Amino acid sequence: MATPPLIFVLNGPNLNLLGSREPEIYGSDTLDEIAERLSEQAGALGVSVEIRQSNHEGHLIDWLHEAQAVGARAVIINPGGYSHTSVALHDAVKAISTPVIEVHLSDPETRESFRHTDLVALAANQVIKGKGVTGYALALDAAARL
Repeated sequence: MATPPLIFVLNGPNLNLLGSREPEIYGSDTLDEIAERLSEQAGALGVSVEIRQSNHEGHLIDWLHEAQAVGARAVIINPGGYSHTSVALHDAVKAISTPVIEVHLSDPETRESFRHTDLVALAANQVIKGKGVTGYALALDAAARL
């Protein structure tokens, strides 16, 4: 039996606190609950997911490189606050040939002005924002169709 295509789902800083961190902005779902739903959805779509979270920029960069090295079909990334500050993460997304879909639970453009610039989005193939946890499901659907 063939191995199903692999999709990396990378989550950046503070996303380990989902469910308790500003639920009025990010919702009440925990990252583990989101991961469980994505795993179920992946099975139904005939793909597999590798779901990771780190508060460290270098880990996210290493994982982007790894996604390309192992031939992942796509990467879904929620870079959190690094979206607005990390030229290094932008460069890592731009450097790989693996398609990257950026996800944000909230819509940064409706929030503080410092969130209006999204460096990662400039390199990503697609951006889904402001859809809450549904954004992850939409991104996985899009990634599975690649």
